[in-house]
Amino acid sequence: MPLHVSFSASSNTTPAVFFLTGIPGLEAMHRWISIPFSTAFAIALLGNSTLLYVIKTEPSLHKPMFYFLSMLAVTDLVLSLTTVPKMLAIFWFDAQQITFKACLVQMFFLHTFCIMESAVLLAMAFDRYVAVCNPLRYSSILTSSLIVKIGLLALLRASGLMLPLPFLLRRLPYCRSHVISHCYCEHMAVVKLACADTRFNNIYGIFVALFIVGLDLLSIGHSYLRILRTVLSLASKEERLKALGTCLSHICAILVFYTPVVLSSVIHRFGHHVAPHVHILMANLYLLFPPMMNPIVYGVKTKQIRDRVLTAFSRKRL
Repeated sequence: MPLHVSFSASSNTTPAVFFLTGIPGLEAMHRWISIPFSTAFAIALLGNSTLLYVIKTEPSLHKPMFYFLSMLAVTDLVLSLTTVPKMLAIFWFDAQQITFKACLVQMFFLHTFCIMESAVLLAMAFDRYVAVCNPLRYSSILTSSLIVKIGLLALLRASGLMLPLPFLLRRLPYCRSHVISHCYCEHMAVVKLACADTRFNNIYGIFVALFIVGLDLLSIGHSYLRILRTVLSLASKEERLKALGTCLSHICAILVFYTPVVLSSVIHRFGHHVAPHVHILMANLYLLFPPMMNPIVYGVKTKQIRDRVLTAFSRKRL
């Protein structure tokens, strides 16, 4: 679909609208691509909503681990609802137009809740560390007030780091193309359209990415090194397997979240000869895969959740 844009006299600095292309080079396949995208979106909405409902209605799940899981489910829902509806509108209806303000809002929520997800996974690593290494003090350490403070701190850190981005982007002039070669308003994709010095934006984006991924991954790794040391000190094989089993769902969630992040970063930095649509597909995988997989991983691996869901379905059949 050709993009015809008419601009006012002032639009050479701050555009009224941007246009999202979807997946460049694969426009003819958008309808087909929408099938796995919409399926993943539906699974993410159903799975995370079910998790929240089960945790809320089952008193035995009112524990720190499941409170953190609720935070993860809410974060995944916000991430999905922030980006996927617009993607599907592009694929189904060629609804490529997005206002400048809406683009900045989408970008803010997208990046804020990606950082939030990383923080929640770190908090869950701390939860597993306390459960394995200090089981007798688990309830006294992870009190309800501490969990609320951790959640608020994670949200403040994420929103605080992302708050400057909309203001940094508003000050830039956009006298080049107003077409964003992406499915959503990603920070660097918007920065590329500016016709001014964007070094500060580039440096700030790299700093935040390295700070978040580096700090959170190192902290998670440190927690698991201490967990592993404690597990190896246990007397029997059964005790060791049981202790590791309590961490399995969280390890899967870490892999589900960080693997696409690392792959996307490697391709972006070093894959100069990789086709543009591969970059965009990897970026979409980074947003679609964790919200879809997290409720499946925790639903299958966590006995309390699995039993509660099966009980609810058996009651409906009766």
